[in-house]
Amino acid sequence: MAPQIFLISPSDPVSWADISIFLPRSNSCKSFEACYIFSFGQKTEGVKEGWYDGGSIAFAVILVILVTATSDYKQSLQFQNLNEEKRNIHLEVIRGGRRVEISIFDIVVGDLVPLKIGDQVPADGVLISGHSLAVDESSLTGESKIVHKDLKIPFLMSGCKVADGYGTMLVTAVGINTEWGLLMASISEDSGEETPLQVRLNGVATLIGIVGLSVAAFVLAVLIARYFTGHTKNPDGSIQFSKGQTSVKDAINGTVKILTIAVTIVVVAVPEGLPLAVTLTLAYSMRKMMADKALVRRLSACETMGSATTICSDKTGTLTLNEMTVVEAHVGGMKLAAPDDVKQLSSSICSLLIEGISQNTTGSVYEPENGAPSEVTGSPTEKAILSWGIKLGMKFDDARSKTSILHVFPFNSEKKRGGVAVHEAGSEVVHVHWKGAAEIVLASCTSWMDSHGHLQEMNSNEIDSFKKVIEDMAALSLRCVALAYRLHELENVPREQERDSWALPENDLILLGIVGIKDPCRPGVRAAVELCTNAGVKVRMVTGDNLQTAKAIALDCGILHSEEEATEPTLIEGKVFRALSEKAREEVAEKISVMGRSSPNDKLLLVQALRKKGHVVAVTGDGTNDAPALHDADIGLAMGIQGTEVAKESSDIIILDDNFASVVKVVRWGRSVYANIQKFIQFQLTVNVAALVINVVAAVSSGEVPLNAVELLWVNLIMDTLGALALATEPPTDHLMKRPPVGRREPLITNIMWRNLIVQALYQVTILLILNFGGRSLLGLSDETREHADKIKNSFIFNTFVFCQIFNEFNARKPDEMNVFTGVTKNHLFMGIIGITLVLQIVIIEFLGKFSKTVRLSWKLWMVSIGIAFLSWPLAVAGKLIPVPNIPLGEYFRRCLKLQRKESQGVESLRPGDS
Repeated sequence: MAPQIFLISPSDPVSWADISIFLPRSNSCKSFEACYIFSFGQKTEGVKEGWYDGGSIAFAVILVILVTATSDYKQSLQFQNLNEEKRNIHLEVIRGGRRVEISIFDIVVGDLVPLKIGDQVPADGVLISGHSLAVDESSLTGESKIVHKDLKIPFLMSGCKVADGYGTMLVTAVGINTEWGLLMASISEDSGEETPLQVRLNGVATLIGIVGLSVAAFVLAVLIARYFTGHTKNPDGSIQFSKGQTSVKDAINGTVKILTIAVTIVVVAVPEGLPLAVTLTLAYSMRKMMADKALVRRLSACETMGSATTICSDKTGTLTLNEMTVVEAHVGGMKLAAPDDVKQLSSSICSLLIEGISQNTTGSVYEPENGAPSEVTGSPTEKAILSWGIKLGMKFDDARSKTSILHVFPFNSEKKRGGVAVHEAGSEVVHVHWKGAAEIVLASCTSWMDSHGHLQEMNSNEIDSFKKVIEDMAALSLRCVALAYRLHELENVPREQERDSWALPENDLILLGIVGIKDPCRPGVRAAVELCTNAGVKVRMVTGDNLQTAKAIALDCGILHSEEEATEPTLIEGKVFRALSEKAREEVAEKISVMGRSSPNDKLLLVQALRKKGHVVAVTGDGTNDAPALHDADIGLAMGIQGTEVAKESSDIIILDDNFASVVKVVRWGRSVYANIQKFIQFQLTVNVAALVINVVAAVSSGEVPLNAVELLWVNLIMDTLGALALATEPPTDHLMKRPPVGRREPLITNIMWRNLIVQALYQVTILLILNFGGRSLLGLSDETREHADKIKNSFIFNTFVFCQIFNEFNARKPDEMNVFTGVTKNHLFMGIIGITLVLQIVIIEFLGKFSKTVRLSWKLWMVSIGIAFLSWPLAVAGKLIPVPNIPLGEYFRRCLKLQRKESQGVESLRPGDS
């Protein structure tokens, strides 16, 4: 057998050419500026000196492009790896008579593949055995009709979903040789998805760019007016332009310098780092979430999860370990001393139990020839009951060979039971075995079999007695499963070709026994639920188990805190919730903590009601019927181990270990994505505001700017590319889980961010403008020539400005915490970028003065620069003591405008009408 050659979409390979197409548009602005300054530099300063500015800008542009492209390339590779992981479905195949779990990439022709409801057909093949198998082929044919498969129509195609029944297929083709492979080879997959946050940030970036362009236009107009009216002076005090005296060449050179200032302001104002920051933080979060057992299928789910206000969680396997064992058994009307103690039972009841257990199952038992312990496979519930059957003396293969299966009713999450009709050769009767939720099966029983194998009538006293058994088991957090059967005349069984539509008789059943299955709570789940509660996220349990079992588990997990709390509607049954009107459901939904005996449709109704009340809802699910709720929720979380492929396809995130604690980690990472973007916005806007105000005020007042084009591009590199790398990769902290969820309509820039931004920008602008206008005297440069003194002053302003950004980068890490250094040494990338920035700043000032038009500074001026920047730390602490209103700033201004409009309308209405 040849190994499978699996398919990779033609769009998967990532090339540098692809990346270069999508480079930030602002780099085009910088490229234009480089060409512009390079060309006019030659004219104004000559060939020898004129290329420095343009060349320096070109180098800065190339550096920004390289850093951006490298970062984008790495993130694209990460997304590609995650896509590969999404395709890596694990499934069971039968090899050498035993079931083994393999990757879909390892399946080969000749494998036998068991299929059940919700599975994806992994390869092309033919059905060799099965019951009531129905397949959804819409992914291939486009037809939504469910196709029934049997030995007459046995062909199965990869990519289709099993809608009903179960069966075993023989693999005949894999990889590119399958129908699905041929289809996928002819199409390409578009992974250029933009998340809502990216869309919002693109809007913010555009707005900031427009503001920067408007400011640049204003500065250009003012400087041109100043220049041609004779208000712009040279360093020696002479007027730069005198009408009738200044030559055309000098006038053009003066205009070019003014245009250079305006273009530089535009370039520094365009925040190309915002989209980069989102890409970085999403990619970083996705990679880290993978390590935390969460596979992200849709990027937008990363950020949406941070806004989740409620989580509707399954019980089995999510809040519990999904390691089930039968710990209590009531058979023949009596409780067995031990679940496998059958000494007091007659052989007739034991044989009926073994027949029902072995035939009414989707699991299997492999018995090694060397006498090793039996290997049981199947769902956790099936494994628990099959293991119990082995303890009762069941030989699986022998038990199945004694009777033949006539028809199967697969377990249904709506009816919460499954049945099978079996016939023993030579017998005139058929045994119809049922297995399912104890109280539901019990309701269909009209008699029960005692320990001697005699039938007893199911009177009201017996019903109450069995109900008490179920309640006692449920109070111990046990899942209660009942086993029952009935006799059916063989002559009344439809012919083989008509059996697909045969409804197995489900009334007048004979109760054989009730078993209690223990599924303990996962370690740490109580702490995870408490963490969610403290974070303002309500955890609700939605389970198919009965109310008593659900209540007991909810008390263990901390979803319910006391017995007194366990009253309706906090604790509600699915059918009760379902029967309410739509409006009543919306009112009740917010009060529900536990919903028992719920169907998948009940879960969907709960999700819809909560969303209508404004909640951001996350839902966990594993079954095929959970798909509508997973799809309808804000965030669908499918289980990676027990989840069907249909559930996974409908989800946004797959929880690989089925653990609720991993769901909580996803919430942390979701909040981290949003928080990191906000940190970067605060940092970038502070630099933007400070740089624009300093250059605008200086340009308008004196016609000169303290920060030239090359310096501003270096600041831009710190602010955008390096800043994004440093702040977008901050790991989540416990502090994130101590604040409420981010609302749907909460502004991206909060009042806290505005406060921090204004405090830091105001400090930087004040200090640097004082240095700009009084720097010569403050720095003791009176003895220097004016030209050299200005160079030292401007170099000092540039150095101080850069150090202010470096120190403020620490402040941006913790916008709402006093201690900004918590965990800083653990973020190696942040510390590395700070170190690189410091080294490059020293190199620029000390060795690259020719390019940056700076001069070397004395060690005293270096210390003063650091001292001024250092003050931003205590200033940040003082700023955080300033209280901020709860009403967002934008909302406050909107209210003021609305009030003003109302007042103006009121004044208009009081005026007398025109005659």
